[in-house]
Amino acid sequence: MEKIEIHDYSGNSGAREMSETNLTLSKIIKSGENTEEVDPVVAAQIIGVKVNTLASWRCTKKEIIPFYKIGSKIRYKISDLIAWKESKRVCR
Repeated sequence: MEKIEIHDYSGNSGAREMSETNLTLSKIIKSGENTEEVDPVVAAQIIGVKVNTLASWRCTKKEIIPFYKIGSKIRYKISDLIAWKESKRVCR
């Protein structure tokens, strides 16, 4: 199964929080249950971009990553994020 590294692009350096996030994501990915939904902060970490970039893509439709909008909350499925990331893979 794929290992996803999480980087903190938010400017916060909470090492403990980041390691807890790593553990949670590792468990989800290893279990194969990638249907869990995450907020834009975690989504950005999974695909390796800044939260503002993700927000910009939602507005401009520059990159299409499926998401849910429930009220004012934005959520992404982990499986959709992984699929998007894999679609960007270059084989030469």
